[in-house]
Parts: sequence; C-alpha cells; structure tokens
Amino acid sequence: MASRVTFLVLLVSGILLLEAGAVAKACPLYCLEVDYMTCPSSGDTKLDPKCNCCLAPKGCTLHLSTGTSMFCGKT
Repeated sequence: MASRVTFLVLLVSGILLLEAGAVAKACPLYCLEVDYMTCPSSGDTKLDPKCNCCLAPKGCTLHLSTGTSMFCGKT
C-alpha cells in the first residue's frame, strides 16, 4: 500500500513539473581544457573556467588551451 502511495505522489509531482515547463537538462560529464572564461556581465575580466558550456552561464565564452574559443549561447 505504501509503495502505491509513493508511486502516485511521484507521478503527480512529475506531471505538475512537466506542466509547469520544468524540463530536466542532462549535463555531459566531460571537461574541456579551458584556460579561462569571459562573460558579458564582467567585461574582459578573465574568470575561473567551467568544464564545459553545460556548467558555464549562458552567454559566456570558454577560452580553450588550444587558443580557440567556445561561445556558450542560449540553447
């Protein structure tokens, strides 16, 4: 009986979250070799890097150790 109640509570909670527009986002478990990160809110200040765009704030740019950049735009 308790397991049925738990299942129903989880089911209803999931439905409410989906209706509210909450969508889970899977974040890949890999790290790029990032030297530093820049974000529009901090100008040209070199910030501590995040591993990948999934973990970095949207709109920031990851500057890789290869000399290339990766813009973390809105998805």
